[in-house]
Amino acid sequence: MADKSYKDLKSEVWDMGLCARCGACIAVCPADALSFSPGSPDHPSSSGYCKMENDGVLCGACYRVCPRVEGGEVSSPLLGEYLSAIAAQATFSIPGKQSGGAVTAILAYALDAGLIDAVVTVSEDRWTKKPSSAVITDREVLVAQAGSRYNWWVPMLAALKEAVVVRKYRRVAVVAVPCAADAVARMRASDFDLLAPYRKAVRLLIGLFCTESFDYEKLVEGKLRGELGIDPWEIARLDVKGKLEVTAADGEITDIPLRDLEGCIPAGCLRCTDFAAVTADISAGAIGSPVGYTTLLIRTPVGRGFVEGALSSGLLATGGEVDLSKVEALAQKKAERSG
Repeated sequence: MADKSYKDLKSEVWDMGLCARCGACIAVCPADALSFSPGSPDHPSSSGYCKMENDGVLCGACYRVCPRVEGGEVSSPLLGEYLSAIAAQATFSIPGKQSGGAVTAILAYALDAGLIDAVVTVSEDRWTKKPSSAVITDREVLVAQAGSRYNWWVPMLAALKEAVVVRKYRRVAVVAVPCAADAVARMRASDFDLLAPYRKAVRLLIGLFCTESFDYEKLVEGKLRGELGIDPWEIARLDVKGKLEVTAADGEITDIPLRDLEGCIPAGCLRCTDFAAVTADISAGAIGSPVGYTTLLIRTPVGRGFVEGALSSGLLATGGEVDLSKVEALAQKKAERSG
């Protein structure tokens, strides 16, 4: 891998329609030569300058972290390795929570305890529903921004460079869908010098269950606003439960079959086989737990420590049984679609 540059990434991933648009390559490029702007193709573009190609300096950081190269497909078991599975919920009010608010509770505990000083995640504009990559350091902002994001516009890991390199936070938690979680896991596992700041800074990686994400322009501006007449500021929440459930501010619910949204799914998303974010410290989602709870797959001792701390603090509580067969069914469905 030492001699791989962005040109190899382009030929092996971008040109093959495999790009996940996670933004990892943008985050780690030391020359800031890669970018991803609205209206661009389904992959980043390069300014044409590359330290490795132009100056002969060993790099290839972009290639090293890409979740679509060298073993990017998930193998059996479908849910990956994990230590335990629990149903959990936050014990405090989280207005925008998607299910049990467990992820927000864990992060709130970690911020309160000083275990982390920043969270890299995706936030959302309340009026346009346009997502953005964000660095959150305040508990109140964290709670206000809680909720799942199903539409995609910017590469979420772009904010990781802001957190680690620009603002120099040294205890960072990342909340990400499986593709981006895999990229962060590659950063943490790498011994490459240019990736050392990320390896040292990321203390917790939380992955979210994901069947697919949707292109913002095609879903919100095209399908919802253009075809169905639903303005983004009228949307209270979006949820995917075998269909896209659009809940309006007045409580009215519009169900859209996922088959009607295939044109809104990025090409690289359709090639992904990881539903359960198998490379994370903790994986989380609404599937498999009672209503009002979040399913947590605790995968590593690090993840277990954060969950136990949140439980001990009283910000997180467990309850009910986890039906992993439901999680496995969705994981199998995604694997078959992508295979």
